[in-house]
Amino acid sequence: MKLLFDQVSRECSKLTTKAYSTSFSLGILFLNKRLRGPIYSVYGFVRFADEIVDSFHGYDKKELLANFRRHTEEAIRDRISMNPILNSFQDVVHRYHIRPEWINLFLDSMEMDLRKVHYDEAAYKEYILGSAEVVGLMCLHVFVEGDDEQFRKLQPYAMRLGAAFQKVNFLRDMKSDQEDLGRLYFPEVDLKNFTRDDKKKIEQEIQTDFQEALKGIRILPASSRNGVYLAYRYYLELFKKIKQLPPHRIMQERIRIPNSHKLLVMFKSKLMHQLNLL
Repeated sequence: MKLLFDQVSRECSKLTTKAYSTSFSLGILFLNKRLRGPIYSVYGFVRFADEIVDSFHGYDKKELLANFRRHTEEAIRDRISMNPILNSFQDVVHRYHIRPEWINLFLDSMEMDLRKVHYDEAAYKEYILGSAEVVGLMCLHVFVEGDDEQFRKLQPYAMRLGAAFQKVNFLRDMKSDQEDLGRLYFPEVDLKNFTRDDKKKIEQEIQTDFQEALKGIRILPASSRNGVYLAYRYYLELFKKIKQLPPHRIMQERIRIPNSHKLLVMFKSKLMHQLNLL
């Protein structure tokens, strides 16, 4: 019967991913079938922790996150949890040897969101490492399926891709982060005087991350390359749209890519992959 519970747990992680992210859900569909479940499980874990610090207003977020961390540790130790998201995640941790330090760094970054309002350069780098780069490493550990040499080769590129995604999220969400959560992640930026030069400097940093990440995507195993490239293309399209807008627009609205455009990106990405033109 444990097999049935594990299946239900994986389905909960899949449902969570589809409910929260169209882009990542479509990207996962372009992975080899055997890799989809594990990546759904990683995403579900990450999403639930992020929801605690971003959405559960009116509740004791500090206590909720502390309990989530404790329950995560117990799930990994006991190899089971009655929380289906944690149950599916612990299975991936054991099957793919996800390193405990990555999980701790991620949860440490979530804790930073409970106490940090404005980030200096050191805190900015620490937050991106824990909230994005180590998540990229978790996924990469799944993608290489035990090939340590391949992991070492791809590690810096996976971190750059995670950083690029997170920084685009920061730009996209600047309005809500500031107005709803009181946060500003980019160091040395004054939102009351957010200039074109400020925006351009941030964009140049993100562009470099994307360029480096693509080098790694090109040498990913075939089983994961297409799915990761599709997620990369989605975020790159969002980034291009943000680049075209003046700074005040970023502070007025959350920039989105229409679903019709996402479908076009999906077909183009698949064609590029099939023609080996990445």
